[in-house]
Amino acid sequence: MSQTTTAQPAAVAARPATVAFPVLGAISFCHLLNDMMQSLLPAIYPILKGGFDLNFSQIGLLTLTYQTTASLLQPLIGLHTDRKPKPYSLPFGMSFTLFGLLAIAFAPSFALLLAGAALLGIGSSIFHPESSRIARLASGGRHGLAQSVFQVGGTFGQSLGPLLAAFVILPHGRASLAWFALVALGGMSILTGLGHWYKTRGQARAPARTAAARLSVLPRGQVARAIAVLLALMFSKFFYLASINSYYIFYLMDHFHLTTQSAQICLFVFLAAAAAGTVIGGPVGDRFGRKAVIWGSILGVLPFTLVLPYAGLAATIGLSVVIGLVLSSAFSAIVVYGQELMPGRVGMVSGMFFGFAFGMAGVGAAVLGAVADWTSIEFVYRICAFLPVIGLLTAFLPDVEGAARRARAGG
Repeated sequence: MSQTTTAQPAAVAARPATVAFPVLGAISFCHLLNDMMQSLLPAIYPILKGGFDLNFSQIGLLTLTYQTTASLLQPLIGLHTDRKPKPYSLPFGMSFTLFGLLAIAFAPSFALLLAGAALLGIGSSIFHPESSRIARLASGGRHGLAQSVFQVGGTFGQSLGPLLAAFVILPHGRASLAWFALVALGGMSILTGLGHWYKTRGQARAPARTAAARLSVLPRGQVARAIAVLLALMFSKFFYLASINSYYIFYLMDHFHLTTQSAQICLFVFLAAAAAGTVIGGPVGDRFGRKAVIWGSILGVLPFTLVLPYAGLAATIGLSVVIGLVLSSAFSAIVVYGQELMPGRVGMVSGMFFGFAFGMAGVGAAVLGAVADWTSIEFVYRICAFLPVIGLLTAFLPDVEGAARRARAGG
């Protein structure tokens, strides 16, 4: 073990800067499977609402349980695996998703639904930090591209949840959710192979992390302020997305009198657009800079969110496509920007941002569910429309890429 640890920095330095596309494709596909299974929970909210006679606050509590479990654990797991990499933690994490699906499929009470949601959250908290690290290791230096390819798997997987709910679970009942345990088993087998690659060829060691950390080009206080700005921007993004992921189906059913199946298809359209936006964000960030992408994504979506609550059905669907496309392009840029702010802490940064994203989505779902109960779903969308104004904080982000270039030129 010590020989491998000593040799690793040299091996990393000697590795040619080429993208390991088979590895990147495999981890993106596993991200698709993971997030597809995770997305089944909000996609079947109409079934759970009717079957358990839930109100919107209880729907929000389900999301809060799932998202908070994931958000609290992800940065801790990322920090731990930065120091002690766990190549085979990925299939272990997906086993929690498997048991979470089974729990929700056969839960006789709301309390057990919450337990199933917590298991899904644990599975997600283990998956994201380590899989994001594998994506970065396979990037060949094209970090934005790799992060986008990795994330598009997850975003497209999320978009499949409403379709599967509409055409599989809705016709066959909640127990049919158990069929997706087979998907989890397939994912676990692929992740085991990726764990072997990670262990033998890509595993980052603590000395390499320490060496990379010395390459930080900004003072610690400036890094802390930049991280705070990024978290505020993510609050804006994911609080708004919580209004879509958890309540868009109900909004369409209530406001436009759509059937559950039709509303789920509309949610799929939004999530598919978000998947496309995820693909765009990373490569554009590689080409024009992460900060430019963050500007355009968070603040640029504001005109469309302001119009959406007052639009007709066709315009609402069209606006949702634009919002999904534009807003989703930011996350790849934010994650890579954060990794560049804190070199050598890939797991911790990935866990922190993914965890914060899950946490904000959970808190957002709970708060907005309570607001919907007190007022209306329409009111929720009117107040959420102003969240992208927070994108103005992007002005306070430092030019970390320029600082890195100057540091290299000076060295």
